[in-house]
Order: sequence, then structure tokens, then C-alpha cells
Amino acid sequence: MTNLLGKTSIVFENKDFVAINKPTGLLVHPAGKNEREKTLIDWLKIKYPAIVKIGEDPTRPGIVHRLDRETSGLMIVAKNQKSFEYFKNLFQERKIKKGYLALVFGTFKNKTGTINKPIGIKSSSIKRSTAARKMREMKEAETDYKVIRNFKSDKGPDFAFLEVFPKTGRTNQIRVHLASIGHPVVGDKVYGSKKLTLPCGLNRMFLHAYLLEFPLKEGKVLRLEADLPEDLKSILTKIGFDK
Repeated sequence: MTNLLGKTSIVFENKDFVAINKPTGLLVHPAGKNEREKTLIDWLKIKYPAIVKIGEDPTRPGIVHRLDRETSGLMIVAKNQKSFEYFKNLFQERKIKKGYLALVFGTFKNKTGTINKPIGIKSSSIKRSTAARKMREMKEAETDYKVIRNFKSDKGPDFAFLEVFPKTGRTNQIRVHLASIGHPVVGDKVYGSKKLTLPCGLNRMFLHAYLLEFPLKEGKVLRLEADLPEDLKSILTKIGFDK
């Protein structure tokens, strides 16, 4: 885990916030049975000791949004309380554009699409769904996607490489929405299918937060991007992206 902390990198920083590129496998904050595991919070406390006083939850100082453990990519962390409130409002008002790269099972006829389905929590479970009979905490959710390329195969499953833009910020939204239309994220152990064969060499979920775009306090718009990690690039090569 120390190695994962060392792989965390800074993409942009000013006096108000830091944008980091989180590696896959790293938890953002302690949770449940993983309370003793090193997380992004440990890295932040070392780099920015004053951050412990920022935010609303002492276990998540400075955190204004999060990524799943297996999802790599861009995250914003507030460095002072005013910045925390500023970004919290931007997210609530949907003024931050978030872009992800995902490899999913199956191919698409249409190059673009929108998934507009409420997401809730299954009864007696922590798993999210759009279609369970009994669900609690139902919330609206909207996700746009764009097909970068379809991959047809004669020997195994077909794939599609997507750009995905969640308009809302529900937990596991991209994974739940794509699975709900029959295109689960490749490598997703929770919402995917165990019957579908993964590309050789893939040992995690193929989902990367590559884009954040938002207005700064002074009015300028900042666009940040993080390249697809090498492990995911190699998977695209194996399924023929370079051909």
C-alpha cells in the first residue's frame, strides 16, 4: 500500500486546492473493515498537515468527491474551508464536468447516448440498482456516453471503448448505469458478469477519471486531464486499438 501512496501524483495545485491523479487500488478514506489500511487521506495528511481541519467529516478532510478503489484518475481536494465550500457548491450545482474512459462489454449501434435512470440501494443490501423491486434512497441519475471505438471479436466477447460523462454524482453511477443497459464495465466484480471473459492481463476494473473541467473563483475555466494508465493502455493494444 505504501507503494500506491508513492504512485499518487499532483496534476495541479494552488493555494486553494490540489488536483491529484489517484492510482488504482488506493482507497480514498478509511471505511469499515479497511479502517487500518493506508488511504489517500494518509498521503494528504503528510503532504498537507493543516488539511485535518478542512471539511465536515474528520475522517475525510478536504474531500469534496471520491473515486472507487479500483478507479484511477483525477480528484480535487480542498486545502482550506472556503475552497471546500466552493467546490461542494460546484458539485451540487453540477458545474463541474467529469469525464471517464471505460472499456465495456458489447458493441453499440449509436455513437452517443444518455442513460437517465434513478439509482437506489437494494433492500437488505449496499448494492446499487436501477431496477430492483424494493429499493431505498432512490435518486435521479443521468449519464452521457460517447463511443470512441467498437471492438468485434471472432473468438471472445466484443468490447466498446467509451468516454463517459456523469451529469449527477451518485455512488457507483457509471458502473450501475452501464450495466443497466447491458454493457457492464470490463473487470467490474460487483455489477459485471462472471460469465464474460476478461482481456488477458486485466486484473482490475477498466475505468479511469481522465477529465475535470470547472470554473475557478476568479472566473477562468480550468481543464485538467490525466492520461490513461499504462496497464489499461496495454489492454487496448491487446484487443486491437492500434490496428
